[in-house]
Amino acid sequence: MRAFAFGKVASYMGAQIISVAIGWELYERTGDPWALGLVGLFEILPVLVLMIPAGNAADRFPRRNVGIVAYSALALSALGLCYISWAQAPVELVYGLLVVIGGARSFASPSVESILPQIIERRLYGNAQAWLISTGQLSSVSGPAIGGLLIAAFGSATWTYLIAAVLELAWVAMLFTFPSIKPATAEHKQTVRDLFAGLAFIRRNPVFLAAITLDLFGVLLGGAVALLPIFAKDILQVGPTGLGILRAAPAVGALLTAVLMTHLPPWQMPGRVLLLVVAGFGLATVGFGLSTNVYLSLACLFLTGAFDSISMVIRATLEQMITPDRLRGRVLAVEYMFIGFSNELGAFESGAVAALFGPIFAVVSGGIGTLVVVAAVAMLWPALARLGPLHTLKPLEPDPSDHPSHRTVSAAQA
Repeated sequence: MRAFAFGKVASYMGAQIISVAIGWELYERTGDPWALGLVGLFEILPVLVLMIPAGNAADRFPRRNVGIVAYSALALSALGLCYISWAQAPVELVYGLLVVIGGARSFASPSVESILPQIIERRLYGNAQAWLISTGQLSSVSGPAIGGLLIAAFGSATWTYLIAAVLELAWVAMLFTFPSIKPATAEHKQTVRDLFAGLAFIRRNPVFLAAITLDLFGVLLGGAVALLPIFAKDILQVGPTGLGILRAAPAVGALLTAVLMTHLPPWQMPGRVLLLVVAGFGLATVGFGLSTNVYLSLACLFLTGAFDSISMVIRATLEQMITPDRLRGRVLAVEYMFIGFSNELGAFESGAVAALFGPIFAVVSGGIGTLVVVAAVAMLWPALARLGPLHTLKPLEPDPSDHPSHRTVSAAQA
């Protein structure tokens, strides 16, 4: 578990450094904000195409091996970016490598995230998720800062990519230390329907569907972070230094909360806690949108990160507990496809509403929208509020052929 956590920190740190370096170099070479906007687009496109087959690959081949190939591709992409930067090659090549990076991440996420249940006991899932999320948040806080310092120290982004590649290769080396576990052979002939078994599993398990819905719309509607430059410059008037502090506040809140959760006993009613923390996220978002005081704004952003961290731990632990191992890759692929896109979609939604009605309305309406979603989820899926301790749940086994006549029990009944 320790090797898994350290390896993921190294990999995520490398990804953060690559992100900062690409943004810096593209804007430095083009001076065009549109060049930055295209980064997310080129990374998302391969995910849309590959996440379903990537999840299937994680359930048909040893997950460690799939992860090794995916993260090796990320390391090679970083080396390619290093060469492009050094040779001042056309920036179009950068976008080509962004497609490769997006494709590699499509396979990396469902394969590596589904390794954890193979290497630790079920009763430790909740605590392990809290530790992994806390280390991930630590990388979110320190990764961009380290990337910026490296660019400043080297005078360009060129060698920063090389360091990122080394970090990704360190994670690949860690993956080699884990056992290569071959998935159980399916008892029926593989069909096209099997590719979408993860989507069918989520659709037929209301508690998990409710948890994903809360997370998806919470991030989608509460996209205050995307508008922070406007608040820092025009509303709070704290300048670029203040913007950096505001940007770090949610990650600090998430980090401290995740560390605290590693020392707390399991939630007795995690479904109710999930509803409450997402509602708290919405209220904190409204508070930030209405605030004209920088300290109150920081406190609200801190709370959004803290509440989001609790939500992430509960959702991730629920997924690990109720998903059969043979479906885990496909379920994670679908989950990542929705949750992973919510940040980009949330930024687009916030920017569009801000352009039409102003940034304050965009943030406040998003927070209120989150509260409406919480109320709707509580009414549509009442089983979520009755959910018992996560460590007592059992995997919910669907029909092997995913026949429509089959219905799984809900997590609350497990």
